[in-house]
Amino acid sequence: MDGLITKSTGSWYQVLTNDGQKYDCRIKGIFRTKGITTTNPIAVGDTVDFELEPEQGTGVITKLHPRKNYIIRKSINLSKQAQIIAANLDQAILVVTLASPRTSLGFIDRFLVTAEAYDIPASLVFNKLDLFSDEGLEILADYKAIYENIGYPCYEVSALNGTNVEQVSAIIKGKMTLFSGHSGVGKSSLINALVPELKLRTTEISEWHDKGVHTTTFAEMFELPQGGYIIDTPGIRELGVIDIEKNELSHFFPEMRALLNQCRFNSCRHINEPGCAVIKAVEEGEIELSRYESYLSIYNGNDTRA
Repeated sequence: MDGLITKSTGSWYQVLTNDGQKYDCRIKGIFRTKGITTTNPIAVGDTVDFELEPEQGTGVITKLHPRKNYIIRKSINLSKQAQIIAANLDQAILVVTLASPRTSLGFIDRFLVTAEAYDIPASLVFNKLDLFSDEGLEILADYKAIYENIGYPCYEVSALNGTNVEQVSAIIKGKMTLFSGHSGVGKSSLINALVPELKLRTTEISEWHDKGVHTTTFAEMFELPQGGYIIDTPGIRELGVIDIEKNELSHFFPEMRALLNQCRFNSCRHINEPGCAVIKAVEEGEIELSRYESYLSIYNGNDTRA
């Protein structure tokens, strides 16, 4: 039998078959001995073959089908372990808040670079519009301009009030969409606004450290009434970029990619080389300084928690 992984709890996986049946399955040991170095050899969104265990009602996953793409993160703690967040995506949405908790430009850039590297179209959804002061709205406009100018769609919403939620509903129709972001940015609240019958659990921001409290403890996929699927994921506190060679990094910044054939040297690192078109564009304000700083940070292996 084959099916789609719709939930991952670490040791057990929920598999959805074409006829709508769901089975709890575990992994056959062979998956852990084939050179897979991530903490989870199988992820939500994967298609697998499985066999039912007689009289138990559960199954054993025997084969992983080839993936069209996946999105991966590296922990920045001492373990440096890699985790596949989800597979076979049509798009990824990063839910962003400018406060309570704050999503930094560096974190946004790392997410977008990862999506670019694995050929996954990405959008930004700025949530908690109901909390914005006039000054906050100005900062929001600045953030949006950075990313819209390089081709990333941006949306302003309030999951609490339902403001502009229909815009997000329109872009996820009929697609496999990953929702990601820090804990506390309102992913579960936004999904509840999109699909009220799900009634996902949400919690308030911790006042002690202004960080979100994890309410989603494992990745899970939900079917949309209008067609398509949402994948809700645990909040990411840090995002380490993985499996990107230094000489390829600039390819995953669209504004830099457009200038690569204009540098004097084919091997230009865009750091201190003469005749570098990227550095010139930064100096002339054509490339945002924050984006270039993110490039240097990733290039130099400086991981970020913000």
